[in-house]
Amino acid sequence: MSRLDFIFGSKQSPGTRFVRWILITFFCLGAMQLQTEAQTTGGALPFSLNLGFNPAGDPAEVDTGIQILFVITLLALTPSIVLLMTSFTRIVIVLSFIRSALSLQGAPSNQIIIGLAFFMSLFVMAPTWAKIQTTAVDPYSAEQITGPEALDNASTAIKEFMLKQTRPQDMELFVTMARIQTSSAMQLPLNVVIPAFILSELKTAFQIGFLIFMPFIMIDLIVATVLMGMGMMMMPPVTISLPLKILLFVLVDGWNLIVQSLLESFAT
Repeated sequence: MSRLDFIFGSKQSPGTRFVRWILITFFCLGAMQLQTEAQTTGGALPFSLNLGFNPAGDPAEVDTGIQILFVITLLALTPSIVLLMTSFTRIVIVLSFIRSALSLQGAPSNQIIIGLAFFMSLFVMAPTWAKIQTTAVDPYSAEQITGPEALDNASTAIKEFMLKQTRPQDMELFVTMARIQTSSAMQLPLNVVIPAFILSELKTAFQIGFLIFMPFIMIDLIVATVLMGMGMMMMPPVTISLPLKILLFVLVDGWNLIVQSLLESFAT
């Protein structure tokens, strides 16, 4: 495929090519209109379109470009940071266990579970974010510390949170495999702390999920035994157990208990 075919979509359907040509035409006409108005009024264009690379002539421009590149890189890594370095993993797994224990397929939906886990993670991580803001972002913005120092301060704050939630045996596993000798856990690199933290989060989430499943399994067993005793073997037990599970979960205020337990599990 040539470059023109890739840009203008000659391999696409005629309707798609027609829409693309219309958009390109309107864009070119709009740019020509703006250029004409700027030449008539003697003003400057509100924006400029550059398809190449212009060398920076001012050190301030170089610094701004580096900051923009850093922000773009941070945005690209944000999903990984949220998944691997915050409380999001434990919360979303436990919420998924609740839906499975209730034998519900799509209620609550994945969007609701992920949204609730995200905002709960923001609540749990609020002290850590505040510390990063105080020790890294604000001093760097005031030009009191350098970029590497700001990154070191930010990694120290997030590392403190992860180490509080990491089991010693999980940390020892990765320290041994990495053959690192240090007198303090805070001196460990992130490539050792992060996998140990994730392993601990998975273990904790599955332990909480097991405790959640137990009462609902008992309901399934009781319903199945009663149906067999009544000779109603053709009726699926889930038909009777599902409303009983939902009733039990509502009566004990299950969502409040689960959220409270999750928040308290991070308070250690």
